[in-house]
Amino acid sequence: MKKLLSVLLTVLLLTACGSSDKPADGSQNSDTACSVLNVFNWGEYIGENTIADFEDKFGVRVNYALFDSNEMMYTKLMGGGSYDILIPSDYMIERLIAEDLLQPIDKSIITNFDNLYPGVLNKEYDMDNTYSVPYFWGNIGIVYDTTVVDPKDVESEGWDVLHNTKYAGQIYMYDSERDSFMVALKALGYSANTTDPAQLEEAYQWLSNISQTMDPAYATDEAIDGLTYGEKAMGVMYSGDAAYILSENEDMAYFVPESGTNIWNDAMVIPKNAKCPELANEFINFMLEYDVAYDNSSTVGYSSNNAQVIEDMMAAGGEFEGNNAYLPRTGNPNDEIYYALDDATRTLISEYWVKVKNQ
Repeated sequence: MKKLLSVLLTVLLLTACGSSDKPADGSQNSDTACSVLNVFNWGEYIGENTIADFEDKFGVRVNYALFDSNEMMYTKLMGGGSYDILIPSDYMIERLIAEDLLQPIDKSIITNFDNLYPGVLNKEYDMDNTYSVPYFWGNIGIVYDTTVVDPKDVESEGWDVLHNTKYAGQIYMYDSERDSFMVALKALGYSANTTDPAQLEEAYQWLSNISQTMDPAYATDEAIDGLTYGEKAMGVMYSGDAAYILSENEDMAYFVPESGTNIWNDAMVIPKNAKCPELANEFINFMLEYDVAYDNSSTVGYSSNNAQVIEDMMAAGGEFEGNNAYLPRTGNPNDEIYYALDDATRTLISEYWVKVKNQ
């Protein structure tokens, strides 16, 4: 999902209306009543030049606000927040569709749809991409220091290497209840989307064992520098962050256990109450352009939605040549996307997670 979260949250946005100036390149703002586009995204999750380039091309201003979880985004939206573009994760998109909170994208405007990598299309949460256009995607795995951690241990034990007491005090656990329970459930051979209380109890005990025997650090952004600079030797990590770590430290490796992981997908959607839907569709189309997608992926480090960008990033001389964390694997039947969980299951997992971290 999934992402650097250290940026301070921006205040809720106001929509400004009125005639926009014609941009220098002669492009027109297609939503002529709108001069401001309100975008709500994760922190540190966009190219360095993307917003400025869009503003210049369309002669508009972008109000760019940040959220640090899908749940926070949902709360802001339900509390009356007015946004034209949201970039949530798969299970939250499923929920937004089910609650009739999104409008279909306009594929007559999104002419760059064919640029998308086939592996990011037609996912279960939106099978024909009626409501969503892929943004970034990735998986979750283990980053480890090959000078400290024996690769044979990681490859033979999979997620259970997080219980190997040889590495006590050397582990970062990602501070995310859904992702941590996914790790435990996959280690135990269960679905990451289970609602079975007995299986969730087993997963809780699996995670409790780590807290009690391994002295882990629970972290998000801090783990990136911590692993890059050798403060600890192993951690559960999103693939995009792992790709950055591997590019900075040649001793680091990335492994995704065969027992399965989460394949996450973040995508651009337009809320039903968006005030500038045409301009929102133009923004989505802009994000699919090669140069824009390249800048986006190069800056953030996560796998692009653009097929040509992926190829160029991984080609000889590309920024992620030989970096196995950049492109998520496909075809493993044990890998899953997240589905929206019912309230009772979400509450149970949250209660267990508090207990795990307090041990």
